Amino acid sequence: MKSQLLIAAAGLGERMGEGRPKALMPLAGVPILARTLERFRGAGLVEGAVIVVPSHHRVEFADTLAAIFPDMTFRLEEGGRHRQLSVANGLAALDTDTEIVVIHDAARPYVTAACIDASIETAAACGAATVAVPATDTILAADEEGFVVDTPDRSALWACQTPQTFRVAVIREAHARAREDGFMATDDATLVRRYDGKVRIVLGTPLNFKITTPADLALAECVYKRKLA
Repeated sequence: MKSQLLIAAAGLGERMGEGRPKALMPLAGVPILARTLERFRGAGLVEGAVIVVPSHHRVEFADTLAAIFPDMTFRLEEGGRHRQLSVANGLAALDTDTEIVVIHDAARPYVTAACIDASIETAAACGAATVAVPATDTILAADEEGFVVDTPDRSALWACQTPQTFRVAVIREAHARAREDGFMATDDATLVRRYDGKVRIVLGTPLNFKITTPADLALAECVYKRKLA
């Protein structure tokens, strides 16, 4: 089954305080996006990857990728107002013969080859897979006034990561139904689950964290320098 990579890189990183695309910010001297793409080279998913980028930064992304990956071709698509809309744009740009799509956050540069391979195998068998790690902190549910109303059983909770990998028909149907309903989610596995689909968990690693804040970037720099991932 042909697999294709879809990278969500349209975020502008407001929480980073930089006012520029987060995926182009340097991690150990190289754009975060490039660090992330390198993780998919072994799976043969870099060539032809669909990368969803901010609409006003398309040229900057194209120039950056051409300089770092001169022998690779990419399909750059413009992002939407929300992640879900950006991914939908990316799904529309997949090759017509793609059967499995691997959706990954550009800002997760330390995904492992084992996670990538396992997610593809699981999606091929089950239709949908998400990488996740068991919750290690106690999770609290609170009301609008900030009072705790519930403490869910931690043993049943997982922290969601990416890649989230799907048979193309499964995730396209979920996106189409969500669009009809006006439903928005922060990840794609939630869309599949909402419409009665089953999503199997692939065990991830704590180092597959998402760079969201300056503290996350500092941690990612430390991971790189100490060769922890």
